[in-house]
Amino acid sequence: MGYIQYLRKYVGHSPILTGGAIICVFNKKGEILMELRSDDNTWGFPGGSMELGESFEATAKRELEEETGLIIDDMKLLEVISGKDTYREYPNGDKLYDITAVFEVRKYHGTLKIGDDESRELRWFSLKEIPDNLSLMTEKYWEKIQKYYREYL
Repeated sequence: MGYIQYLRKYVGHSPILTGGAIICVFNKKGEILMELRSDDNTWGFPGGSMELGESFEATAKRELEEETGLIIDDMKLLEVISGKDTYREYPNGDKLYDITAVFEVRKYHGTLKIGDDESRELRWFSLKEIPDNLSLMTEKYWEKIQKYYREYL
């Protein structure tokens, strides 16, 4: 059982504060990796929530490997996103605010493959062709981080 599930046993659906990471992975053609989520059929960046005692960097490494099979060789912190814009309410009623570290990864190894049940598909996209059906949080993240990639848009 993960930390958030453990915490939910005590606080129910009340808002909680969580930490996590998303990873903007680029291939040699400059395309960004996205995953089609299995829960709501929207596109998002690989990533997820921290576990107790885990750093943002360790979270990014673990989540990317779990979800995609890729292993990070080097990463760069782009931004930390927090505040009222990170509020979400899940279909089951769980509410949270998130502190999310956004990492860029261009050096990695491994074989790209779906590694868990959170994704239906993994696909590389040109930054000019990001899909329209992004998850709500991915839209918010993309609004904040696309400034780093304006020259490619």
